[in-house]
Amino acid sequence: TPHENHPDCCYCKSIIMALQDCMAALDLFLRNEFDEALTRLKSRNKDSMYHALTYATILEMQAMMTFDLEDILAAGNTMKEAQAVCQRFYAITASTHGDLIMWLCFENAVVIMFVSSPEELHAEVCYAECLLQRAALTFLQDENMISFIKGGMKVRNSYQIYKELHTVLKSASYVHGDNHGHFEGGVKLGVGAFNLMLSLLPTRTLRLLEFVGFSGNKEFGLQQLQEGSAEQTFRSFLCNMLLLCYHTFMSFILGTGEGDVKDAEKLLQPYLKKYPKGSIFLFFAGRIEEIKGNLDAAIKRFEECCEAQQDWKQFHHMCYWELMWCFTYKRHWKMAYFYADLLSKENSWSKATYAYMKAAYLSMMSREECQPFGENEVALFRQVPSLKQKIAGKSLPTEKFAIRKARRYNTDNAIPLPAPPLEMMYIWNGYTVIGKHKDLTEGMLKTLDEAQQTLEQHPRTEFTTDDQCVVSLLKGLCLKHLGFKEEAEHYFTLVLCNESQIKYDHYLVPNALLEHGLLCLEQGRIEEAIKLLETAKQNYKNYSMESRTHFRIQAALHKARGTNVSLSYCLVSLEHY
Repeated sequence: TPHENHPDCCYCKSIIMALQDCMAALDLFLRNEFDEALTRLKSRNKDSMYHALTYATILEMQAMMTFDLEDILAAGNTMKEAQAVCQRFYAITASTHGDLIMWLCFENAVVIMFVSSPEELHAEVCYAECLLQRAALTFLQDENMISFIKGGMKVRNSYQIYKELHTVLKSASYVHGDNHGHFEGGVKLGVGAFNLMLSLLPTRTLRLLEFVGFSGNKEFGLQQLQEGSAEQTFRSFLCNMLLLCYHTFMSFILGTGEGDVKDAEKLLQPYLKKYPKGSIFLFFAGRIEEIKGNLDAAIKRFEECCEAQQDWKQFHHMCYWELMWCFTYKRHWKMAYFYADLLSKENSWSKATYAYMKAAYLSMMSREECQPFGENEVALFRQVPSLKQKIAGKSLPTEKFAIRKARRYNTDNAIPLPAPPLEMMYIWNGYTVIGKHKDLTEGMLKTLDEAQQTLEQHPRTEFTTDDQCVVSLLKGLCLKHLGFKEEAEHYFTLVLCNESQIKYDHYLVPNALLEHGLLCLEQGRIEEAIKLLETAKQNYKNYSMESRTHFRIQAALHKARGTNVSLSYCLVSLEHY
């Protein structure tokens, strides 16, 4: 019929078929049939924007699992190609409909004069998603945000498009087409991701991004992602994954552990039921048990994840990393060493960090216990600097930290570090995990008491004050979680009192202020908490893991001030730029 031959109808059918095919490929991926999924997508990734986007998304997920430089570069290039496909598709549909469009998206400007057809909207949302995912890759390469800031225009362009599309969705003239759900899901993914991301960023980073006076609304972002994940659309899975990542990882590593474990369990349950052997879901099931403090259940889930498939070793490596920490929390040093050793042999993310962790675990064992491993802790610590690598021209913050800590072993009579696995555990916010279980926390406190006794029994050295302050910070954390608030405050204050005597571990003072601030926050001493947090934020710079500390300070300040900027303010703020 004439109606069936109308361009709108043809393009709608094309999009429906592409979406169905991509969702089928995604289903294969979630069933661990990785190669089949990629082959199916690659056959059309040059002529279909959804195939191009899905193919690039899977490669990006792979890069996020491996942190391998080649995988990161490959994912970035593929996402760039997908972006070009989306832009080309937009140009085709625009010319077909004869609309008056001005689209300037060449990394430096976005002006959308007039948009009408559903196909153009799909092309726009796919294009914005490509930009968003490329921005995420820059963060993966550089936790210090330098690359992210340099790519600020990419971030702003993407947000601008999502803002326009959100306006389109809310306009009275917008007509719900056959693919409306998929389009709306794309907008919810983008708007949700941006609001969540911007709410986490330290203020100084927002300034560098030129979002002056602009802040994301975390609650609105989570709501958008929650709504997006609840629908049966193309983006449901990605909304779900982003929420799971936030609740189980981002809120711990870049926050103060404020993720909602119950929400994470609800999000995971239907997927785990549909894909009981799906590696991604078994991994998140393990992570949820881990942050609940159920370490034996977590270990079982991670082992199941490794057994579920053998094609993508990347899933195994993620599990090895979490298993290493599970055994660290249990103080099973031999098993923790075993997984650090596996990672050092099989994974290329950070050979320096893996060598450091192996040495750290050996340092917790007796000479007899170390013998079967055939490695020497001092020799391993000395290897650490030579294993340093760069991703996108930048050294990994955790690697820099390991190298600085290992320097003291470059002398003949090396002064040992006090309980180094427990210090690295703090860098990854592990005390928030064990704090939920009294027995685990008491075990850590016992180990720290032993470390303190050892320090007191040995003659003073140039490292003594630094080492005592490390132990004090960690003891304060354990005591806080055990409910001994006054004793915890004493240890945090002890670090601050020794500030002028600290020679190397300058990260300790801002982090002691952060932890002291969080303790005050728990006790309802809000003004005192804000003062401590602002001091940590404003008065210290150029210390180890600074970016991560600033993320945590920002999360704590949000909590203290109840910061919740409305979406309308967010959108209005952007209008000024």
